[in-house]
Amino acid sequence: QVQLVESGGGLVQPGGSLRLSCAASGWSISSFYTMGWYRQAPGQQRELVATITSGRATYADSVKGRFTIHTDNGETTVYLQMNSLKPEDTAVYYCKAVWRPDPALAHDYDYWGQGTQVTVSP
Repeated sequence: QVQLVESGGGLVQPGGSLRLSCAASGWSISSFYTMGWYRQAPGQQRELVATITSGRATYADSVKGRFTIHTDNGETTVYLQMNSLKPEDTAVYYCKAVWRPDPALAHDYDYWGQGTQVTVSP
């Protein structure tokens, strides 16, 4: 089974930066169709933050211009660089991997990390 390992969460002041990391045990990031970051605040639904598919990135409007999703040179890890953090960015951040074994079939497999807490507070 795929296990996603996340790290990098913590407590920062508004305007600060954090970098989250996610790696899949036993697989390279390139093995997956899409990698993404989601977040969930207490009492709220989980929302999409950013995705990367074959090197192409997308972002939620709320983080556009502040966050960057990218992989390392060997594509072993996906990162979320978070700059200019705001209190409303406070949430548990989850890494998601999508495996698409056959594009002819309408059946993808989703894998989730355990989540890492990001808190932005004075």
